Amino acid sequence: MDYNPGFDITVDDRNMTFKYGRNTFGPEPEYRRLKDIRKSLLDPAAKGPDVLYSIAMDVGRSKDRDDLKRRMLLYGAVIYAKGKIGREPVRSQGHIHAISPSSDSSTPEVYEIWDGEAIVYMQETAHDDPGRCFAVHAKRGDIVIVPPAWAHCTINADIHHTMTFGAWCIRDYSFDYKEIRAHKGLAFYPIVGHADQITWQRNDHYRKSGLQEQGPRSCRDFNLQKGVPVYKQYVDNRNLFDFVTEPMNHNDLWRNYQP
Repeated sequence: MDYNPGFDITVDDRNMTFKYGRNTFGPEPEYRRLKDIRKSLLDPAAKGPDVLYSIAMDVGRSKDRDDLKRRMLLYGAVIYAKGKIGREPVRSQGHIHAISPSSDSSTPEVYEIWDGEAIVYMQETAHDDPGRCFAVHAKRGDIVIVPPAWAHCTINADIHHTMTFGAWCIRDYSFDYKEIRAHKGLAFYPIVGHADQITWQRNDHYRKSGLQEQGPRSCRDFNLQKGVPVYKQYVDNRNLFDFVTEPMNHNDLWRNYQP
């Protein structure tokens, strides 16, 4: 991985793990397996990699650890396997960020792609009417923000290579899967089509809705800089990601949000 995320971490994608520098903290990764997401797949019996992705929640520079805890801010690092799950690319099952006790609100997530290609799929709700649906295609260095209460999943857009990203979220995060599982997944299934390009199949358990495919938006309204690692941006301005941990104080950012 050539991308510098702003702190000393090495990605070992062969073993789906991370190595931390002497001034960096981080846990052993947790592994998400195919059996964990079958209920949200187009074909629940599909074959694919056993380990879909590994995730190390709470990583960063040792000198920042106390500040991150005080702010209830958490940075995670994730490696996605290459390959397919039946007709679908490797992906997560999808979730909604549940109400955080510290913020009394669902909370957003800030993705930064480190290596490979990703699609961050998001829809306004997991009700029968999913509302607006977006597939945001992102590459190395791109930033994608998922707003509070939106249902979303992360997809490896290149079946031939692993994909790695970092993400800011709140420290007391939890996930709500109930409505997504009740609808057998999200409103659109990603399908590996001709020349390994991602196409989309509608999930008939939802009312019909359009899907907008696009690249990442500018994040100037969040005061985020393109081309600067989001971890470094936190180091340079400790308050910058207060919108992650205190989303109710930033309703102007979420009103009529356009991914």
